Amino acid sequence: MKLAMGRPYIKGGTPIGSDSLCKTCSYAQIMSGFRESELLTICHNPDPYLTVPFNIYECTRYYDKNRPSYNQMQKLAIHVEPKTLKPAGFRTGIGFQESVKVTVGTTDDDDEYDDD
Repeated sequence: MKLAMGRPYIKGGTPIGSDSLCKTCSYAQIMSGFRESELLTICHNPDPYLTVPFNIYECTRYYDKNRPSYNQMQKLAIHVEPKTLKPAGFRTGIGFQESVKVTVGTTDDDDEYDDD
């Protein structure tokens, strides 16, 4: 059976997967042993430091260690200088002045209808 829409998001529902949020947090110190059960996570954000006994799904003080700092973003930024605005309207100059002059008006033929 194939799902057409995928999995819906349910706020406060059961988390999918078992990866801890601490693995990508810059405040975490993670020490792991050879077995899966040998894992020690220490959070350096609170004072005193906190030993985390389980995998964290959601954290209010989470700071992604893969996110660039403000100084790194400034070094990567492209500096854009504002230029003077071009004049609005149609182009003028050499090659653009050739135009056909069209006049709109009445002709003398309209007088024929007035004689009735």
